[in-house]
Amino acid sequence: MTRDRLATIALLAAMASVGAVAWWFQLRPDLKFDAHQLEALPLEIAEWRGNSIPLESAVERILRADLNLQRAYRSPYDPEVVWLYIGYYGTHRGGRPEHTPGVCYPSAGWDIVAEDVWVGDESAGERANEFVVERDGQRQLVHFWYQSSAQTGLLGVWSVSIDQLRTRLSSGRGDGALVRLSTPIAEGGVEEARRRLVAFHRELAPELAARWPEERPRGS
Repeated sequence: MTRDRLATIALLAAMASVGAVAWWFQLRPDLKFDAHQLEALPLEIAEWRGNSIPLESAVERILRADLNLQRAYRSPYDPEVVWLYIGYYGTHRGGRPEHTPGVCYPSAGWDIVAEDVWVGDESAGERANEFVVERDGQRQLVHFWYQSSAQTGLLGVWSVSIDQLRTRLSSGRGDGALVRLSTPIAEGGVEEARRRLVAFHRELAPELAARWPEERPRGS
């Protein structure tokens, strides 16, 4: 058998497998989500005290999330604020946002002046994309990542897609969220801003995992 014939057979087999998986997904019942637990994320998390910041309706229409949650948290031991944004997308919405920080910040007039990846305790999924953004002389440090019912610390499209495939096969779920933390870069510089974000991140993580939305077949 020639190499070309073997390649053709392998390609046809791969296409058939993808088609079978796609058909199987179509046969699984639609899921409805209940995000009340996530919506009730506490305004008091450890030493941090927060207040809600509603999004403008025009922004919500652009984001097209099933749930937008935006807060400002402060610690009594630090004068600077940590802003939290969570955009949750159920399985029927594809589980991930169309508008990501890499696009949204420049669209809002912010320059991304530095990009990196922050890694903490990898066994706990402590990973985040890190931006330094600047506008009108003001600088902020931004940490953001993607999270699903099964995993946190997802950094990009490929890791989200692999996670979604795995969770769709195991539970039928394909929901997820963008989680973004930001804080001013003040006199202490980037290191102090990073310390602040990491401290809040570690208090937020168990609360977020415990309050992840539920998804059930429609009619159940």
